[in-house]
Amino acid sequence: MQNHKMITILGPTASGKTSVAAALALRTGGEIISADSRQVYRRMDIGTGKDLADYTIGDVHIPYHLIDIAEPGTKYNLFQYQQDFHTAYDDIRSRGKLPILCGGTGLYIEAVLGGYSLSPVPQNQQLRESLEGKSLDELTQMLVELKQKNGSNMHNRTDV
Repeated sequence: MQNHKMITILGPTASGKTSVAAALALRTGGEIISADSRQVYRRMDIGTGKDLADYTIGDVHIPYHLIDIAEPGTKYNLFQYQQDFHTAYDDIRSRGKLPILCGGTGLYIEAVLGGYSLSPVPQNQQLRESLEGKSLDELTQMLVELKQKNGSNMHNRTDV
C-alpha cells in the first residue's frame, strides 16, 4: 500500500494488540480495521480474541471495522477480506481519520500491505466432479505434470 497512511499493529495471540490499537486510536482519532480471520464471524466470541471491551476506553467507543461481518458457516476468504479492507480503508480515509490495521492473521496483513492482486475465481463444479474419485497420489501426479508444463517449481508440502 504505497503512499497510503496507515499504522499496522501485529503480533502473536494474546499479546495485547487490541488494547494498544485502541489506545492509539483514542490518541489519534483513528479507527481500527481488524486483520483477524476468525473475528469476522458473528456470535463466535469465545476463542476468537475479539476483546470487544477493549474498544471502549473510559466513555469513548473506538470505531472498529471487519469484526462480526459474516455468518458462521459462510465462506469468507482472503479475496473477500481484501475487498472489505479496501472499503473500510477508503471510508476511514474519506472522513480524514487514520486507519489502524490490527491483527494476528499474517496472510491477511501480508495481502493488504503487499498489495496482492487477487481475482475472483468461480467454483468449477464440473472440474470438482471429474477429480472427486482420484487418490492423493493421482492428484499429486497431475499437479506435478501441470507444474512442469507451466515451468514452475513443485513445493511438495505446500502445493500438495
